Parts: sequence; structure tokens; C-alpha cells
Amino acid sequence: MGRFIEEQLQQVLRLQVRLYACRERLLAATDPEALHDLRIALRKLRSLLQPLRGVPACAALQQQAAELGRSSGPLRDLEVLIAHLHRQGRHDAVNLRQPRLLAGYAALLAGAELPALFEALDQWPQLWRQAADAELRGLAKRVRRRLAKQQRRLAEALVDPAHDRHRLRLLIKRVRYGAEAYPKLSGLTAKTQARLKVAQAALGDWHDLLQWLQRAEQEADLAMCVTPWRTALQAAEAAADQALLALQEDFISV
Repeated sequence: MGRFIEEQLQQVLRLQVRLYACRERLLAATDPEALHDLRIALRKLRSLLQPLRGVPACAALQQQAAELGRSSGPLRDLEVLIAHLHRQGRHDAVNLRQPRLLAGYAALLAGAELPALFEALDQWPQLWRQAADAELRGLAKRVRRRLAKQQRRLAEALVDPAHDRHRLRLLIKRVRYGAEAYPKLSGLTAKTQARLKVAQAALGDWHDLLQWLQRAEQEADLAMCVTPWRTALQAAEAAADQALLALQEDFISV
């Protein structure tokens, strides 16, 4: 196998070990960061795999990683809300949601997505090695082209006067995580990556507040939070727009 192909194999194996460790932490039910760290490892795995779309050896692993990402997302959203409510001293609201969170952990551990992902991870190294000669020739060039295409999409969205913050958030995450997964191929400077991180965080704050306000329409005990959340949403929108404006400078020539 070529060096680049071997590097991707080693990265996936390291992430597999991290994912196993996160599952054990979830099973122990004593670590409030276990789900967060599991999703970080999963995000890194998906970022490695995303530019490899079309490689048959990666298809099953990509599918299982995506399914676990979708199924664990709402649970992480609940974690973030509960942490926020705790910081605000809204203990009744926290206590009301804590059993739902614990039940969500149990459901995730008992569900089909985690075992399916680990089965795909176990099978993947052999599939990857078997594919090395035929399917993976010129892979580094393909990955570089796909990363560049992601960056062009972001550049176009940043200058669109009718830009959608939801879409920009997803594009920024994809470009940022792609650069982290393939730092030698992305062509992005440390300054640009730092600006991507700032913009993603600002859009993340905005997205969380928007979600919480939508929840408050259905969950009556959150009504007391609506006014401060609306005020915070306005500030988050301004911060996000400022971060996006700064980011335009880095992508204006992409």
C-alpha cells in the first residue's frame, strides 16, 4: 500500500479505539462527557470518509457512521440544553429532563447503530487493503479535488446576499473538519482554520438558541427562558454575521 493509503488506515484504527473507549464510558454511566467525546470521534471518522465517497470499500462504514450520527444527535442536543439550564440555575427544568437523558443513553447503547458501526469498523481494514491496488489509485488527488470543491461551495455561499445560516453552518463544518482530517491536502492556513472555528462556534450558539425557542413552544416549563433566549439570539446573529464577514476574506479568491 502507498503511504497515503496506509495513513488513512492507521487513522481509522485509532478512531476505532477511541470509539470503543467512549462506549465503555457510556456503559459506566459516570462520565458526562462520554457522548460528546463519542460524537467527536465519530465526526472525525466521517470527515475522513466523506472525501472517499464512491470508494466501495468505504460504503458500509460511511453508512453506519452516518446512521449513528443521526440517532445520537437529538440526545446530544438534550445534553447541551440540560447543561445550559443547569448553569442558569433552572434546576426544576433540569430534573424534569434528566430521566429522559438517561433513558436516551440506555436506548443508544441498546440500539442497533453502535454494534453495526463496530461491525463495519472490524470489517473495514481488510476491505481497505483489498481495495488498495485497484480502487485507491490516485486517491490523494481525488481527496484534494473534493476538498477544493467543498471550499468553493463555501466561498459561493459566503457572498450570497440571501445566504442561509443553516446551510453555511453545515458547509463550514464540512470544510473545517475536512481540513482537520487532511491537513496536507486542504491548502488552508492556520489563520483560516481559526476563523472557520470561530464562525462555526458563533453559528452553533445561534442554532442552539433557535432550537431552544422552538422547544419552548411545546415545553411549557421553558416559557420563563423565552425572553432571555430571544435577546441572546439577536446577539448570536450579530456575532455570527461578523464572523462570516471575516471569513469571506479567506475564501474570496477560492
